[in-house]
Amino acid sequence: GYSNAMELMIGLAEYFVFYNDERPHQSLRNRTPAGVYDTANGGGARIVDKFSKNGATPCSCEKDGQASLN
Repeated sequence: GYSNAMELMIGLAEYFVFYNDERPHQSLRNRTPAGVYDTANGGGARIVDKFSKNGATPCSCEKDGQASLN
């Protein structure tokens, strides 16, 4: 367990990094959520980056549920 709220917050922050950046997910074809988000390819979700300044176009989902860049 955690002895105080600060330890809990640090523990959760460390776990979220592991979960999103290091741990492969079977439902994402053994890729990490961060990897899927960064490439805007896969996972079946529409990923729209409204804050990017690089001019990238939003992706759209294909028939098989995998997203791809337009």
